[in-house]
Amino acid sequence: MSDTITLTLNPTAAAPIPAEPELEAAKMDETILTPEEQKVVDEFSKQIDINDTNLVLQYGAAAQQKIAGFSENALNSVRTKDLGEVGDMITDLVTELKGFDINEDEGGFFSFLKRGANKIAGLKARYDKAEVNVNRIVSALDAHQIQLLKDIATLDQMYELNLKYFKELSMYILAGKKKLKEAREVELAALVAKAKASGLPEDAQKANDFDAMCTRFEKKLYDLELTRTISLQMAPQIRLVQNNDTLMAEKIQSTLVNTIPLWKSQMVIAMGLTHSQQAMEAQKAVTDMTNELLRKNSEALKTATIATAKESERGIVDLETLQKTNEDLISTLDEVVRIQQEGKEKRRAAEVELHRIENEMKAKLLDIKNL
Repeated sequence: MSDTITLTLNPTAAAPIPAEPELEAAKMDETILTPEEQKVVDEFSKQIDINDTNLVLQYGAAAQQKIAGFSENALNSVRTKDLGEVGDMITDLVTELKGFDINEDEGGFFSFLKRGANKIAGLKARYDKAEVNVNRIVSALDAHQIQLLKDIATLDQMYELNLKYFKELSMYILAGKKKLKEAREVELAALVAKAKASGLPEDAQKANDFDAMCTRFEKKLYDLELTRTISLQMAPQIRLVQNNDTLMAEKIQSTLVNTIPLWKSQMVIAMGLTHSQQAMEAQKAVTDMTNELLRKNSEALKTATIATAKESERGIVDLETLQKTNEDLISTLDEVVRIQQEGKEKRRAAEVELHRIENEMKAKLLDIKNL
């Protein structure tokens, strides 16, 4: 994919990184990155200063804004779509075709063969009237199909863009976690050791302040993970809308290339039978030809009616598709709950540890004062 991902401590800056065309739902480590991306994450994590309050506040904000704007655009795409109108048009078309009955005259279709050219003219007049309505509906369906094909292409672009944003957020989170781990294991540990060694209140306060900044940064990363989950959920939703468009476009295509030509062929058959009968001189030949053409026409009519009925009874979305998308979304929600629970447990453990550290420091300070 030619689009690039940007990681920046300043929302207006940019650094290009190639995106991967795949979402990782549960796995959240550097194995989801290419070697080049891992290198970028390593270098970027070194630029993060947890002591910078503004940096912590703005960290990943640009990526979050992209997801927010992208979600709004996706919502507008779904909100402005009215597939019900297309379904109504197809239903109207089927009704119009069924309403044109070549056996309308008393005595059946072949009865007019014996009654002259006036019956042929009547059939043509009824066909012409029905054709006007059919052509009007066909033109509207053709326009809808063109729009649906454009929408399908647009949704493909949206899906790829969502992949890019998803990867960008993942890289921000991984870089942040890498920096947070280093800060707590190295910098915080050093500050705590210094405070214990010196016994000075200012050293203890520095350690406590830095630990508080680490906690703030951890919460910021958790906020980015929530945004990443939103991006994750957008992927199946985009595909669901795109699949609906595809199914409707295919149904329109089938109507235009199968149902309409088959209906028009019935008129050709009817007129051909009429002209053949007029050329017949012997009653036996007329009877034989009539029986043969009636059988063929009946079979063709049966095929057309069955095909039309099957198409009209089909749903817009297959049940299997809805089951699959529902399973995916449920799985995603379960994973979100698990991640949130883990985050809560980690923060609770951190709070307990912070309380213990504070008590130890207070006890130490009291011992110093008693000396």
